[in-house]
Amino acid sequence: MKKSEEQYIDLFRECSEMICENSAEAMNAVREAAFEDFQRLGLPTKKVERYRYTDIPKIFAPDYGLNLKRLRIPVDPYEAFRCDVPNLSTSLYFVVNDMFYDEEKPKSLLPEGVVVDSLRKFSDEHPEIVSKYYGKIAKNDGITALNTMLAQDGLVVYVPKDVKVEKTVQIINILSLPLPPSEKRGNNLEGDTPPPSGGGREGASLMLNRRVLVIVENEAQIRLLFCDHAADDRDFLTTQVVEAFVGDDASLELYCLEETHYKNARVSNVYIEQQKNSTVKHNVITLHNGTTRNQTDVSLLGEGAECGLYGCVIADKQQHVDNNTLIAHHVAECKSTELYKYVLDDQSVGAFAGRVLVKHDAQKTESQMRNQNLCATREARMFTQPMLEIYADDVKCAHGSTVGQLNDAAVFYMQQRGISLEQARLLLEIAFINEVIDQIELVPLRDRLHYLVEKRFRGELSKCVGCKLCQ
Repeated sequence: MKKSEEQYIDLFRECSEMICENSAEAMNAVREAAFEDFQRLGLPTKKVERYRYTDIPKIFAPDYGLNLKRLRIPVDPYEAFRCDVPNLSTSLYFVVNDMFYDEEKPKSLLPEGVVVDSLRKFSDEHPEIVSKYYGKIAKNDGITALNTMLAQDGLVVYVPKDVKVEKTVQIINILSLPLPPSEKRGNNLEGDTPPPSGGGREGASLMLNRRVLVIVENEAQIRLLFCDHAADDRDFLTTQVVEAFVGDDASLELYCLEETHYKNARVSNVYIEQQKNSTVKHNVITLHNGTTRNQTDVSLLGEGAECGLYGCVIADKQQHVDNNTLIAHHVAECKSTELYKYVLDDQSVGAFAGRVLVKHDAQKTESQMRNQNLCATREARMFTQPMLEIYADDVKCAHGSTVGQLNDAAVFYMQQRGISLEQARLLLEIAFINEVIDQIELVPLRDRLHYLVEKRFRGELSKCVGCKLCQ
């Protein structure tokens, strides 16, 4: 039996010409180097420290279909996505699988010079910009190398110097299968669209490799809201690589909401570089999923830079959610904050590994890391590993982690006042997770997430089809 990575090595050797033909030169320029990295690194196993809590080769073992010829997926994203956030006015864009949806432009206009568009199209029009940033910080990782060698399109967000985008830019990532395939099919890894079945599993399955490039130049600012949804009840495997460059005195807020289904596997790597006096806030919320691994690497390269990483996870059944973070303080007088909270039910598994690296020259660093977790059943499992690695001597750094169950005394106290056991547990779980939601500065989004979190705990969110229940 082949190792999981061998099918992707064979795929690239056989189809590299097709992959390049349907992409952009700036993306193709780093593709061969990424292939060499993938051959050298392979898919990370649990022996790799940062991947010890997720079985990556098992996730990638099935024979997924890929849309290498970039055939259009016949889906109306406005029909597939019906969950709006009341009172939140956004500039709305869609990515269907890993292709930018350009058949209908948003009604609201962005400030002059701001670009939210297909990465492939932008690469053709502005190769000098893409070549300067693409593939520069996303390195030394097997999943990232796989994404770089296979990604053919994606999303670019470009904010030129001094431009402040007041309206939130919302990007909806929709997972959808093509129409039923014809009988003329080759190997599903080489074909135009996925086959009727993949990897021996029931129904069609699809792998997509999404790429996102965010460039926020000096003194610019933007707020991005990414929402992941599944339009089809099939098996999906998503690799996603995000590279974000935040210039001097610039600001980036990045909110990521995953609300898919149990058949979805998602492996996402986010790389962020910050220059002096820049601010970044990254908040990832996992409400519904199958298997998820999120990796976030932040490099603070300019003095006065600040970043905040926040995450909340609600998981049940056999769901698996693994968040891995690295904040590297390279220079003096930077600040970082981390807060991740999990509520795990049934046989779900959660993992958090956070590392703060303070280098020799990073004096007067301030860093706080906190991870708190609730296991609602004895079968739920949580792995936590907060780490500080400090080489400077004038710093203020702290970290902490807790894993426990609901406070029996608090539950009993609420029952004594006429609240049922089920309702008492629900209220305590909601209160626990809301600390992360309250970090969101967008009031309409924060209110909406409070509502969705309650529905998730009540077991109602999983009944959604295209989020119609949330209207």
